[in-house]
Amino acid sequence: MRPPLSKIAQWAQAVSSKEELAHLRHALAQDDRKGVPRELDKAQRRLERQAQEDERLAGLYRFEADILASRAARVAVGLDEVGRGPIAGPLAVGAVVLDPSADPIERLDDSKKLSPQVREAVAGQIKASCVAWSVVYASPRQIDERGIMACLIEAFSGAIEDIERQGVSPDAFLLDGNPLHLDQREVNVVKGDARCASIAAASVVAKVERDRLMDELDEAHPGYGFSSNKGYGSESHIAAIRELGLSTVHRASFCTNFL
Repeated sequence: MRPPLSKIAQWAQAVSSKEELAHLRHALAQDDRKGVPRELDKAQRRLERQAQEDERLAGLYRFEADILASRAARVAVGLDEVGRGPIAGPLAVGAVVLDPSADPIERLDDSKKLSPQVREAVAGQIKASCVAWSVVYASPRQIDERGIMACLIEAFSGAIEDIERQGVSPDAFLLDGNPLHLDQREVNVVKGDARCASIAAASVVAKVERDRLMDELDEAHPGYGFSSNKGYGSESHIAAIRELGLSTVHRASFCTNFL
């Protein structure tokens, strides 16, 4: 008696390797129902997607390992900033030192490529498995008084100092983007949040922490939609500023073109 298609679908969903799929295909070779190859093909596409994801993830870690090897370094801190462009809320710099003995963090990627729900889950994995992490902020007032670049450098330096206070001494500072000339340990990686594991981790942690803060600011300063716009200059956000004026968490120097 042939098994029902629902059972075959369960078997196909449980397949975790090409070898298992080949064995299942062989076992069902005499079953000529149209639904059988459909379920087997779905399983094959799933395995192919997983193989691509595994290779992408391995590439993030391999890229970082190659940087360390080229500099004869052992410990790297990945750094990335979030919130450079918004007209409200702080600038946030994340720093993460990954544990080389830990398993790769599933779905780790540039924070901009992840949904809020996935970012939260990935951030939890990062914090649970890393050696150290930190997020340092520059306030809107500081940005207005000192300028974004001075605050950016200060926040990056502060994040590194916080990592060192946790007992970690990095041999390399892996920064996403352009040089900041922090010291001789700085290594700049163009599009690093999509290429380097610890930079990607820093981008995720910084994004999640800043988004939570913007949710809190939305409760403290209702009417601007901080929970949805995260401080960026959306059309509705600008309209709210014109109606309500600037709040204490707006960057006044970023708002001169529409006020």
